[in-house]
Amino acid sequence: MNPVPEDMENALMGSQSSHASLRDVHSINPTQLMARIESYEGREKKGISDVRRTFCLFVTFDLLFVTLLWIIELNVNGGIENTLEKEVVQYDYYSSYFDIFLLAVFRFKVLILAYAVCRLRHWWAIALTTAVTSAFLLAKVILSKLFSQGAFGYVLPIISFILAWIETWFLDFKVLPQEAEEENRLLIVQDASERAALIPGGLSDGQFYSPPESEAGTK
Repeated sequence: MNPVPEDMENALMGSQSSHASLRDVHSINPTQLMARIESYEGREKKGISDVRRTFCLFVTFDLLFVTLLWIIELNVNGGIENTLEKEVVQYDYYSSYFDIFLLAVFRFKVLILAYAVCRLRHWWAIALTTAVTSAFLLAKVILSKLFSQGAFGYVLPIISFILAWIETWFLDFKVLPQEAEEENRLLIVQDASERAALIPGGLSDGQFYSPPESEAGTK
């Protein structure tokens, strides 16, 4: 016997694959699709995603942690009232830690406004806060006399610098990609639901049932 031509084999394989894909489309359960769509829409109605909420909590932690370190520094250097008057009322860029605290407040306000209130889906706000924080802290460390004032001269600038860059990493590698992935999943589910709605009602796997082949020689 002559072998089956290659073109005929390709045609048969293409026909089988198209039949399989058609069966997959017809086997979609519209009820399950609607349930998934409602699940995704419910997440949108919650306000912000879980990963964005975690980011906002970390931004709040940033502010509270820097504030706690600053209060400890005030107590260590002669009491809160005397040191507060010295660092705030008689502010000196070269020896005061008050500006590092204000820098944490700046980061908190900008990031919460951008990513919690306005629900921004871009990196420009975190880029602004990280750039300002890095530039200010580098200038502060180079020009000021903080290193001569004990351990807090090292701790506060380093902690502020690290927290700002952790926020940048978390938003850029966790928050934005995960939310984009969730949005793509929602679009795929909605598209599948629209296709399922175009199929005549009630199609199921049973309609694609093929009866078993009859035995050779039987009628």
